[in-house]
Amino acid sequence: MKRVITVTAGAAAVAALAAACGTTSTASPSSPSPAASGAVAGHTASGSGTATLKTASSPEGQILVDGSGRTLYLFQADTGSTSTCTGACATAWPPVTSTGTPNAGGVNAALVGSTMRADHTAQVTYKGHPLYYFADDTKPGQVNGQGVDAFGAKWYVVSPNGAAVTAATSSNSSNSPSSGGGYGGGY
Repeated sequence: MKRVITVTAGAAAVAALAAACGTTSTASPSSPSPAASGAVAGHTASGSGTATLKTASSPEGQILVDGSGRTLYLFQADTGSTSTCTGACATAWPPVTSTGTPNAGGVNAALVGSTMRADHTAQVTYKGHPLYYFADDTKPGQVNGQGVDAFGAKWYVVSPNGAAVTAATSSNSSNSPSSGGGYGGGY
């Protein structure tokens, strides 16, 4: 029962974040969310044009990160290379986009690709999985989205072989977000 309450509370928190971060707004929030402030959006390759994928060590083992060290996730609701995360979902879980062919900086280049989103942007894929950031990951090394159940399915970090990392680790047993800048801490 405690786990159900914890998962429900986590999903409610993500839903509240998504509701607070509407896709368009004319008001200036007093404390902008990471997605609204560009903390995540600035790392989606829109600033540099081409996304870079590499690996990093984390409590979950080796995982995919972008060129700045920000954690990348897959969404279990996605089927094939088609993204099902739009609207409020894409605000809380911004897609990793690229205007050019994504760079494989230390990952298997044969697994790197892209898919066209409904908004006509190219979303980076790895082994056919569309990749996302999590808006609550505000620094490289954070894995706050690991195992979150939101928008109809779970979100997981991605291993270098392209699989979802679903095993819980001892450092991930806490259900509170990490406040540190490294890979230590909960999710």
